[in-house]
Amino acid sequence: MFPPAFLTPSSPLPPWLGHVLRTQRGPVRWSAVLRGALAAAPLLGLVLAGHPTAGVPVALGAMFAGINDRPGGRRASVARMGIPALAGAAGLLLGTATAVAAGNEPSLFLLPLVFGLLGLVAGAVSSAGPVASACGTQVMVAAVIGAGMPLPEPGWLRALLFLAGAGWLASLRLALPSSGRPGSGPYLFDGECEAVAAVYTAVAELLVAAGGPRALACRAALTAALDHAQDALSGPRLRRYASSAPERRLHAQYAAALPLAEAATALAWAGDPLPARTAEGPRRLAAAVRTGGPSGPLPAPARGDAGLRALDEALLRAASAFDRPSGQRPRTRRRGACVSLARKAFGAAGREYGIRVALCCAVSTAVAQSLRHDHWYWLPATTVFLVKPDLGPLVSRVLCRAAGTAVGAVVFAVLVVPISGQLALVGLVAVCGALIPVATRHFAAQTAVVTVLVLSLVLLAGEPQAARERLVESLLACATVLLVGHLPLPGQRGHTVRAALDTAVSAAHRYLGHVLDSPEDHTGRGALRRDAYRSLAAARTAIDLSAAELPTVARRTAGSREVAGALERLVDTTTACAVHLGHRSARLPAAHAEALAEHVSALAASVLDVGPDERGRRAYADRRSVPSA
Repeated sequence: MFPPAFLTPSSPLPPWLGHVLRTQRGPVRWSAVLRGALAAAPLLGLVLAGHPTAGVPVALGAMFAGINDRPGGRRASVARMGIPALAGAAGLLLGTATAVAAGNEPSLFLLPLVFGLLGLVAGAVSSAGPVASACGTQVMVAAVIGAGMPLPEPGWLRALLFLAGAGWLASLRLALPSSGRPGSGPYLFDGECEAVAAVYTAVAELLVAAGGPRALACRAALTAALDHAQDALSGPRLRRYASSAPERRLHAQYAAALPLAEAATALAWAGDPLPARTAEGPRRLAAAVRTGGPSGPLPAPARGDAGLRALDEALLRAASAFDRPSGQRPRTRRRGACVSLARKAFGAAGREYGIRVALCCAVSTAVAQSLRHDHWYWLPATTVFLVKPDLGPLVSRVLCRAAGTAVGAVVFAVLVVPISGQLALVGLVAVCGALIPVATRHFAAQTAVVTVLVLSLVLLAGEPQAARERLVESLLACATVLLVGHLPLPGQRGHTVRAALDTAVSAAHRYLGHVLDSPEDHTGRGALRRDAYRSLAAARTAIDLSAAELPTVARRTAGSREVAGALERLVDTTTACAVHLGHRSARLPAAHAEALAEHVSALAASVLDVGPDERGRRAYADRRSVPSA
């Protein structure tokens, strides 16, 4: 999985402007390109059958599923594509019913009220995670389209057609093998195999970087690889019974990588360079995961200290897991997951985002209704995309949206002259579907491709060519989101960063307490360590996103980087202490105890510097103090 665009190296431009020029990197996923092109097959069938308007919701469902078709395993793609599709279908039903209740005349009260309330709930839910964010977006956009697009099909049929389009692309994701698939294992686990192999590769890179300037970056890359593998293996089972050997083998290999990651982190924390042979074992394990073959003999590192002993023992356990995978069943999701999502949705960050989405949707709908445009639904639908914070800083996504819409409108206006007929429009939709997996690397490119696709669907729906109107509506949406996004709502700024730091500090609190109280509990320690590092990575992402906003907004979370840095040093030190205490050490070495106490004090001091309000800083520090060593 590629890092977000705002995590790329900094540029000499101001952060809010430099983000516009940054893009995600990585190889082209040709299998996703193929799926995107084949997603237009149901649309083609309906056009040939003489029902082009019925193909519009099918193509919309496939388009949204294509946007959510991100790198990763097939099991994770089921939830990532399927759950938002259900939300979109519900949105179509709600939007159609609202349009019937509003009648044919412009509604300056009912539609803004309904979409404002829906935006309040959808915005709050969107703050709970990536899948929840996709659900909130699709339910809002589908509701607006259902209320505004003049299709002859009833609401229930639109919803079924929308699900059919998304289901078609999801079935392609499950059925077609990935391009360039290594090894000879079942193709159903291609993404999972690559995710687990990337963990072992990241462990090897961290061991190589130990004692050098790249150690911190490699440790962050290891955290990202572990997060990705955890997500790839946490989806629903792909078989009725979770007893297949490849599935059990993957879980055993992932579990064997966790002690290796802990030992590698402790060795990198020590700051001493390691022999080159130290990284050879994890590299061979990574190759074995990719090919599905045996790992072969693994070179053992010298057992000089607790970290090297832990690495050696972890390699031995990994070799055993690769030769004789355990019979454990895949882990199920925690029962408290729904409670955790609800807590995030209705917390301070969720309320902040929900209020801004509600204002944007209500204001844009009222403006669109008052202007009496034929395609009024484009304005509120565009604001839903623009107000999403996980697409980048506000000014960056507004600039990218305006530029992408302008390019897409011009390209469509040029292409629509030489082409004619519905089949040509279907071909254009297929080309856009194939380009979406590549265009998701940059928001402006994605906007341009989606603009061409949507304008093609407008013609298929029987409406007139509307490239100019699309550009005007997008510019109005940009202005609306810029205004509402920077409204000085009292007490509602910076909650996203503070909530992320709050979660990370709490996770570090639990991890440190467990290491000091129960050093022999390796299983519980591993789960708490994953939670601590994952929460820390999420906080880093939120901080980088906030730092790329306009200075008037970014300064509200000033000092957050220092808190994250202190927290990162504390968690790394805790891992090093855990390795020492877990390998026949009765007590911590003096250097470790002193470092732990120093980082605890540094974290407490840095927390007091977060945000512009002295009273808020001290209240935050009192609420999230970390126990001393």
